[in-house]
Parts: sequence; C-alpha cells; structure tokens
Amino acid sequence: MSTITVTLSDSSVIECEPPCTEGFEVLRHSTAHIMAQAVKDLYKDVKIAIGPAIENGFYYDFDYEGTFSPDDLKKIEEKMKALIKAGLPFQREVIPREKAIELFQEMGEPYKVEILEEIPDKEVSIYRQGDFVDLCRGPHIASTKGVKAFKLTHVAGAYWRGDESRKMLQRIYGTSFFDKKSLKDHLNRLAEAEKRDHRRLGKALDLFSTSNEVGGGMILFHPKGAILRNIIEDFEKREHLRRGYQMVMGPQILKRELWEKSGHFDNYRESMYFTEIDGEAYGIKPMNCLSHMLIYKSRMRSYRDLPIRYFELGTVHRHERSGVLHGLFRVRQFTQDDAHILCRPDQLNEEIKGVIRFVVDVMKLFGFDYELEISTRPKKSIGTDEDWERATNALVKAVEDYGLPYDINEGDGAFYGPKIDVKLKDALERSWQCATIQCDFTLPERFDLTYIGSDGAKHRPVMLHRVILGAIERFLGVLIEHYAGAFPTWLAPVQAVVLTITERQNPYAEEVYSRLLNADIRVEKDLRNEKLGLKIREAQMQKIPYMLVIGDKEVANKAVAPRRRGGEQMPPMSITDFVDEVKGVCKREMYLGGEI
Repeated sequence: MSTITVTLSDSSVIECEPPCTEGFEVLRHSTAHIMAQAVKDLYKDVKIAIGPAIENGFYYDFDYEGTFSPDDLKKIEEKMKALIKAGLPFQREVIPREKAIELFQEMGEPYKVEILEEIPDKEVSIYRQGDFVDLCRGPHIASTKGVKAFKLTHVAGAYWRGDESRKMLQRIYGTSFFDKKSLKDHLNRLAEAEKRDHRRLGKALDLFSTSNEVGGGMILFHPKGAILRNIIEDFEKREHLRRGYQMVMGPQILKRELWEKSGHFDNYRESMYFTEIDGEAYGIKPMNCLSHMLIYKSRMRSYRDLPIRYFELGTVHRHERSGVLHGLFRVRQFTQDDAHILCRPDQLNEEIKGVIRFVVDVMKLFGFDYELEISTRPKKSIGTDEDWERATNALVKAVEDYGLPYDINEGDGAFYGPKIDVKLKDALERSWQCATIQCDFTLPERFDLTYIGSDGAKHRPVMLHRVILGAIERFLGVLIEHYAGAFPTWLAPVQAVVLTITERQNPYAEEVYSRLLNADIRVEKDLRNEKLGLKIREAQMQKIPYMLVIGDKEVANKAVAPRRRGGEQMPPMSITDFVDEVKGVCKREMYLGGEI
C-alpha cells in the first residue's frame, strides 16, 4: 500500500506510510461516529456511551434494552453505507462545558453528561455530522465519504466504565480500512484467527476447560493439557538450571505488613485477594518477589556470592474483572516462570543482557518474531527520581549493547521500576506480551537487602524481576493459536497413536504400545473394531504427529507403518527405528538454529 493521505475536518492533512497508526486511528474513530449515528437513527431509545478507535478497529458502547443480533449488524451496516454516501461533513464546535451538559441532558444522553461532569476544562469540543452530535476531542476525517471500506464484526457485553456494579452495555465492534483489499485481507486473518481460537481448540483437543461451578478465571487442565504444561515447565526448569539459576519456592500467602512494606498494598491492592488467620491479615500473593527477597535476606551475603538468580514456577492470584476474563489469556490464577536476580551494580549490564539472550533463544525455539519496548516511570510509583533514572539507563544501555531495536513506552513501567517488554508475533502476525525484564533499585532499599563488599562495608544490591514466557497459562494459549493445535513433536501431548486394521493385530499392537511407553514416547492406542479410515481421520483431527498402522504384514515383520499427520506415508520400520525417528525429530526441533 502506498502513502496514505488523510484530510481532516479542519482541512489539515496527515500523510504517512503504512502502518500509519495516526491515520488509521482517525479513520476508525470517525467510522465509530458513523456507526453511532446509524444506531441512533435505527433504534430510537438507544443511549450512547463511548466509541474509541482500538488496535485494528473500533467499538461503540450502547445502552439498549433489546439485544443486537447479526441481522441488526447488517441493518446498521446498510444505514452506515447510506450515511457514507451522503458525504456528511464532520464539523467541530468548541462550547462551554456547562452548555454541553445542557445539550446532552436535552438529548437524553446520561453517559455523556457523566463524562462532562468530570471534565475540569471550562470548554469542550463536540462534533456534528448531519443531525448527529457527539462529545469528542477529535480529530476526524473531512466527511463521512472518507470511509472507503468497513465491516461490523461482532457484539459483546461491557460494563459501563468496566465497573461490574454499573450497567451492562452492548459493545459493537468493527473495523475500517483505506481500501477494500486491506479490509478483505484483515477479515481473512480474523477468520483464520477464529479457526485457531484456543478456547475452541482447547475443547476439541481435550486440553482444558472452565466451569461456572469452579468460578471465573480458573482453569481445569485435562490430562493432555497437563502433559503439555508439564513439558513446558520441565523445559523451563532444565534451562534455568543450565543458566545458573537456583530453584526456590515461597508460600501462597504472606502477612499484610509485608505487602505494605513493598508498596503492593498501596499500589496494587485492587488486584489482590486478602484473608485473615488468627486475627491477622494476609495477602494472597500476586507476585513472587517478596519471598525471594526474604530468602536472600535469610543470611549474610558477600560480593563474591553475587549474582544470585532465584527461579520459581510460582502460582499467583490476581483479581481480574469478570468482563475481561478470556480463556487462558486472562485468568485469576496462573503460574509465572518468575525469577529475581540480585547483583552488584557493576554486574547489572551483563545480567540484563543474559536475560535478553535467554529470551532471544526461547523465541527462536518456538518460531516467534518479537519486538522490544522500554516502559518508563508511571504516575503511580515508588522510589526516587535518581533510582528510576539509573534503572532506565541500565535497561537502555543493555538493549543497545545487545544490538536490538526498541521503542519507548512512556509511563507504563511497574510501580517499582522501569521494564523491557518483549512482544512476540505469532503465525498471524499478532502481537502478544510475554517476557519482561524489570530493573529495581527501590525494593532492595525497602527490604534492607545488603551484601558485604570487598571493602568490608555493607552495600545495596540491584534486583531484576523477570519472566521469559510470562504466565504459563497465557503462553499455552498463544502456542495453541500459533501452531493451530498442531504442536511440534517435542511439544505434542500425544506423539503417536497405534492403530489396528482388525482385531487380529491387537496382541502385537499392545506390544508396540508398551515398548513405546518404555522408550518415553507419549503414545495412545486405538484398538476399536472400526474402519481404519475413521481411526486415521480421528487421529488427524487430534493433530497427533504419527499414526502407526498395524496390519498382518507389520505383525509378521515385527514392524510398524508410520503415517505423518499431514498424510505422508513413511516406509515400514522396526519399533527401535521409529523410536529413533521420534527422538531425532524432537532433538532437531528443540535445537533448531543452534543449541539452547
């Protein structure tokens, strides 16, 4: 796509090269206004809330007593097309805030009035197109005719302002592009993403489930899902031990005083759960750092002991609003591959680069591209300006020394320190936040962590908080969608299935099954008296890498006839040769691009 030119309602122009974030934001926000106008025209009792542009699209929230159906979306789209064809200009007006309140009160728009009552400015801007009026900062395109290609995609529920105690609104999502081909390509990607949806595949492959009886945000891992998770966790344990980490484990609950001392109580308590034991308040841990600092502090440390790298597959709990819970991606209980590195200031650069190297190796293993962001101090934070500057500079220097490009994400650091966020890209070019490296001078000060230096005096270590995969649950969701459930052989919960043609082969099939189990191959057997074609199709639907067909010839030759899940028929081979085949494939997959 060539240079994008966007003419705004004030006649100014935006010219940019794709992906042209600013241009798309203006286009999509303008399309959201057109959708709101269409809805108001079609459904007279609707009240409008907010309608921002978001990544790859837009939405608008509506208070409507009915329920928007797919047929309603089609009606709304047709009305939008008529409004676009009319070429209604977007007209900006700046008026006193009090006048705007009166205007929206007269229009019967309580959500706009609530927003206005919280705005401190004396004047606000509104936008008109035709007889539709909306509260908006803008900017917008020159007229409705500037929308060339759009689609309404789906409807979801959304609490007003994300507050579960407020009214549930209906959120209509859509997207728009500057040309029809880009829209078509985007819709094709959405269709592919729907096929890969980890919730659908999780059910089809019998990996995990959720249950209202258990509660929202809690995952039930089925046998195959638990195996997949254990494969990942075993891999992580091996790699951390190889890289000089020590495995530790902390309790699930710690006294409230510790969370107050760390700053979590003041800065993070809305995301925490609390309980009481023997009249004392405890916090259920949302993070693992406190226990790791207490382990460090359990005895005196020398400068020769550092760096110390503590690793824990730590299960944590965080309160997420029910409206944002989403399969494995957003849960209330999850396990992090959490580590905390305590080091001398002179070791900080090498330790950060060591974590970056770990991340790069793992991204290569799973076949992910990635981008880096350095997130700086948020408004709600602890620590001195000097410590924040030192920490931020340390992260920037390490990334630049490593030679990786990065963006700055202002004000999105952790409350105790800046961070490097690694955003991986999956097979559909979608971005996911997983790995993070946080540099912290503040908590070692609060917890009085020290080491004895070469000069015999006490010194303060620096702490790095870091995860490589992040939440195991979320990473598994990403993997399911990345591979569309067809995991590489080393990751597959079931690597092979033994299939018989008739019941005559069952005794030998049992022998094959036992020998593969003893060789540490993850294997199942299908000895049902069913047609072979049905058995093969079912195994393919389960995305099992190898199907071992056993007929009379295989029994006579003490062999197996492997068939890959893609349909490729392999030559007959001995059981020992098949074991070597699987293990060889796993080794190549795990060490592709260099040993990890």
